Amino acid sequence: MGEFQKEVADLLPWRKGHFKLESGHHGDTWLNLELLCVKPEPVEQLAVVLADVLSEQRPDVVCGPLVEGAFVAMMVARRLAVPFTYTERFDSRGEGVFPVSYRLPGAQRELVSGKRVVIVNDVIGAGSAVLGTLKDLYECGADPVGIGALAARGSAAVVLARENGLTLETLAAFPGEMWKPSECPMCAAGVPLTDEIR
Repeated sequence: MGEFQKEVADLLPWRKGHFKLESGHHGDTWLNLELLCVKPEPVEQLAVVLADVLSEQRPDVVCGPLVEGAFVAMMVARRLAVPFTYTERFDSRGEGVFPVSYRLPGAQRELVSGKRVVIVNDVIGAGSAVLGTLKDLYECGADPVGIGALAARGSAAVVLARENGLTLETLAAFPGEMWKPSECPMCAAGVPLTDEIR
């Protein structure tokens, strides 16, 4: 899928620095993903490509983590003509890595029970949104069969898919260093955390 590398890169506003990511890891890049769908047409064109690849998994439902991942997931579901669901983020008040959880709301929990589900996200970094969504889908009795994303940063998405026996489809891959806080070389060098633009 490397032929879409440039198109995906053009949609992603990157910043370099020393950031604390949602997963609790520290990283050297930040993506302002809230800008991803401001112009939906180019995102939808890429979502169609992703949907066509994911169609091989024969999903009954497409699920995406809020916020931007769910927008991409909805576009994929529309292309595949299957139901769309989403997970909401909750702070687990934990420290360290993966201090957040994701959960399907209300009646959507019954909708996915016994169904083949693909998880679709915008960009997978450490994988906290996809991992949280995957865990809740299992709790709902769903049958997750694959993961799709416009892009992956680093190797975490590959490891997550392999460990759970899921197919992984991405349109682009980018480097991005991530570390546990206790192993962060920027912290060790005294580099302060960069303020994220929210």
